Amino acid sequence: MSTDTERQLGHEDFDPVGTVVLIVIYFLILVGMWVFTYFIEFLGNGPTVIG
Repeated sequence: MSTDTERQLGHEDFDPVGTVVLIVIYFLILVGMWVFTYFIEFLGNGPTVIG
């Protein structure tokens, strides 16, 4: 019995939705951190961090 199994995936067999969802989530996290930093560093009158 051989354990060297290769399986070819065609273009239609690959579903990149999960990858796109992760990229969108990471992008939203980065945008949120940028907006938060912008208010704290440059405007000085935005959200206040207490702690």
